[in-house]
Amino acid sequence: MNMLKIGKEKPQAKNIGIDLGTANMLVYLEGDGIIFNEPSVIAFDYYTHEVIAIGHQAANMIGRGHQGIKIVSPLTQGVISDMDSAKKMIEHALKKVENINVESSTVLICCPSEVTQLERDSLIGLAQKLGVRDIFIEEEVKAGGIGAGLDVYSSNGSMVLDIGGGSTDIGVLSLGDIVVSESIRTAGNYFDNAIMNYMQYEHGLLIGKTTAERIKVEIGSLNEEITEERTTTASGRDVVTGLPKKIVVTETEIRDVLIPPFETISNTILKVLQNTPAELSADIIKNGIVINGGGALITGIDKFLNNRIGLDFYISKNPLTAIVEGTKLLLKNRGSYFVKPTE
Repeated sequence: MNMLKIGKEKPQAKNIGIDLGTANMLVYLEGDGIIFNEPSVIAFDYYTHEVIAIGHQAANMIGRGHQGIKIVSPLTQGVISDMDSAKKMIEHALKKVENINVESSTVLICCPSEVTQLERDSLIGLAQKLGVRDIFIEEEVKAGGIGAGLDVYSSNGSMVLDIGGGSTDIGVLSLGDIVVSESIRTAGNYFDNAIMNYMQYEHGLLIGKTTAERIKVEIGSLNEEITEERTTTASGRDVVTGLPKKIVVTETEIRDVLIPPFETISNTILKVLQNTPAELSADIIKNGIVINGGGALITGIDKFLNNRIGLDFYISKNPLTAIVEGTKLLLKNRGSYFVKPTE
C-alpha cells in the first residue's frame, strides 16, 4: 500500500511589489494582494536597539515616548535615510505570509521620478540585504497611473499628479514610459510642518506632528469659498506658560495655510506642461489629469487646481493604494516593460 508523505509546504517564489513611502509602506504579494499597509515608522529600545513596535503601534508612540524609546521614520522626503530601519520594516511585512522564497522572488520597488542614481543604488542595496537577487526599480508616477486605471502603454498621453508624504511627483506618460516628469519635496509632511508653525506663531500653541496631520485630515481644505465652516480642536502646550492648552481651529485658517504650498505644486504642474510635446498636450486637454496620494483627499483640491491650471483634474478611485496596485501589472509583464537597473 502506498503511503502519502506529508511534510511542510515548499517555499514558493512570488512577485512582490513595494511602495516604500515616506508616510506609509505598502506591500503587494502575488496571489494575496496588499498584505501590508501601515505607517513607515519603527520604534527601538534606545539602549538595546531591539525593535519594540512597527507601523501603527510605533506611530501611536510619536510624541508620547520617553528617553528609553527611539522612534524612527526610515524615509525622509521620499529618500531612505535609515537603511537598517527600512530593512526591518520590509522583513516585518514579509513575515506576515509564510512559505515565501525571497531569494528566488522578483521584487519591484517604487521610487520618486527624480531620485538620484545614488538613491536608486540604495534601494537596490536594501533588497539585496534581504537576499533578493531579482530586483527592479520603477517610478511611482508610472505605477500609480497604472493602478489608477490609465492605459499608459497606448500612444495617448496621460498625466499623473501624485502628492505623497515626502514628495509630489508629476509625470506625463505615453507608450509605456515617462516622457516628462518633475519631483518636489512640497508634500504631506511639508503641509504638516506648515500647520505646526502656524499654530505656534498665530495661537502660541506647540503641537506635534500627529496633531497637525489630524487637523489636515479633518478640516484641510482648498475651497476658495467656504459656505459651512468646519472646525476641530487642537491641544498642545502654551508657548508662554508651558501649560496644556486647547483651542478651536477653523477650516478657513487651515485653507490659508495650505494654499501657498499648493501654489508651488501648481507652478510645478505648469512647468511640466510647458515641457510636454504638443501632441501629448492635446491628449491631456481631452483626458485631464489624475491625482494620486494622500494629498488627493484634501477637500477641493480638484477645483483649486482646475482654477489655477485651466484643465480638468480627477481624483483617483484608490489614491492611497494606486502605486502598489500598479505593481501587480508591472510585475506580471516585467519581461516586456522592465529595464533592469545597472549594477
